[in-house]
Amino acid sequence: MNTALLSVVVPVYRVEGYLYQCLESIRAGLTAEESALVEVVAVNDASPDGCGDMLDAYAARHGHVRVVHLSHNVGLGLARNAGLSEAQGEYVWFVDSDDWLPAGSVREVLARLRSDRPDVLLVDHLRVHENGQLEPDASSGVLKDPQLASLIKLQHTAWNRIVRRGLLDELNLRFLPGWYEDLPFSNPVLIAAQRISVLDRVCYHYRVGRLGAITATRSDRHFEAFDQYDRMLSWVAARNPEPWLVHQLFTLMVNHLLVVAGNDGRLHPNRRRAFFKRMVTHYRRHLPAGYPGHPGLKHRLVRVGSYPLYAGLRQAYRLTKTHPEPSPEVRPAIASAPQPASTATLR
Repeated sequence: MNTALLSVVVPVYRVEGYLYQCLESIRAGLTAEESALVEVVAVNDASPDGCGDMLDAYAARHGHVRVVHLSHNVGLGLARNAGLSEAQGEYVWFVDSDDWLPAGSVREVLARLRSDRPDVLLVDHLRVHENGQLEPDASSGVLKDPQLASLIKLQHTAWNRIVRRGLLDELNLRFLPGWYEDLPFSNPVLIAAQRISVLDRVCYHYRVGRLGAITATRSDRHFEAFDQYDRMLSWVAARNPEPWLVHQLFTLMVNHLLVVAGNDGRLHPNRRRAFFKRMVTHYRRHLPAGYPGHPGLKHRLVRVGSYPLYAGLRQAYRLTKTHPEPSPEVRPAIASAPQPASTATLR
């Protein structure tokens, strides 16, 4: 009989140098009783290196570790689904195999799951740079206010939320293929949850800037973020949400797309105009009824669809490393820029 309270699903692909640290961090410091409550489901996503053999050897040495070998590479989201289908714990935690958990994290998570029995448990994290520098995430402060209106602003990832597995079945919610697969997952589980608990403790170390990571790879696949936002917003709209929630999700979407648009590590400069154009289309497609607007200058440039002014402003920010008020020359140009001919409410 399975007694696991927590299933930790670990998708694995080309992470030989990080895999052992990740797996060890899940089991570290647990008593025999606590270990019996935790199962690890590692998914070898047809990794072309030695990860598959490493997983098999690790599982042979340690109990409560199962390995799923996929016949071909399916990507992060679908690999998580493969692990989820094998998971038997009451809760599931998706941990990326190039990241790791600080000492004591699983013990604290187990204790909170047993005491609160939430639908979703949120945890804090630190960003870890290649030089070892630890950095808090800008969104972590929202954990101080355990209300949905604040928590929805937490970084939209799968690994900072431990979810009751039954909730995912009730919602028929799974990861979708493509990059930015967390978008149609992370906010829906929060919105649907009846009971949310917050563990305001760093329980996850997120490695940033790693060679080969999606967020450090230039590719047109970053355009897939638009499709993922279509899916997420359609899911939300079908639940007849309150206007404040729709407005907030819309603002967060534009914020995120602006981050992608401005990142040289993700978009080649000659693709930035096309990405901006898609962003303008998305803005007008999903603009909610009654949206009060956003004071941010870049938001306003997306609203009016002015790429030349956006490009100039972006260059000015990069040169000054500050966020100055727009110059007298820029302000009138924004005010006189053409308005969108029409907009569409959230679908």
